[in-house]
Amino acid sequence: MRVTIHQPQFLPWLGYLDKIDQADLFIMLDTVQFKKNEWQNRNRIRTAKGWQWLTVPVLQHFGQRIDDVLINPTIAWKAQHLRALDIHYARSPYRDRYLSELRELYARPWARLNDLNKATVQWLLKAYGIATPVHSAAEYAAREEPTGRLIDLCRAVGASQYLAGPGAEHYMDKPRFESSGVRLRIQVFQHPIYRQVYEPFEPNLSALDLLLMQGPDALMALRQSRLMDYSMTSV
Repeated sequence: MRVTIHQPQFLPWLGYLDKIDQADLFIMLDTVQFKKNEWQNRNRIRTAKGWQWLTVPVLQHFGQRIDDVLINPTIAWKAQHLRALDIHYARSPYRDRYLSELRELYARPWARLNDLNKATVQWLLKAYGIATPVHSAAEYAAREEPTGRLIDLCRAVGASQYLAGPGAEHYMDKPRFESSGVRLRIQVFQHPIYRQVYEPFEPNLSALDLLLMQGPDALMALRQSRLMDYSMTSV
């Protein structure tokens, strides 16, 4: 069984979905330290001037775990996000179909960032048609040290392979991981090029962008962009 593990992100990008689509099980790593101003509480959408952030305001302190971070209730971020999506995707073919669902998700009374992120990830997976089961790292006992944590999580679910992102060498002790008996694979991701609301093409946006443009064909576009050896390169 191939497992992939990643921190929960807010409306994540296509590379995130691509990795989940190639796994048999996805574990959200929500037990590690929150990193402000990365992808855990924000992502990017297309605009006429390039792109802009959709940011979820948070109340957090240094060293706090992702699953403990609270959303700041004093800022009207929901209305800001939905207005931006309405304006910038007014001409996207599948705007009405998917933004109506997203409005229902936004309407829920979110208190914790982790719960919101899990919901946006699972909503995108369902909208794309990706059926990979999603678990939480909090369900399992694991060491805090990065490589040991990954080994423990993989063993807990009976993984024979671990699919890592391209930056694995920066956070993993590869020889120690490989000696655990779990085969290490590295994701090879080639970003799809597709028609956007505005030109020229802007890569690395939230996966919402491709969905609003291609709807039910978004997953096909994502899969077709993979390199011929999409089964990954051994490390």
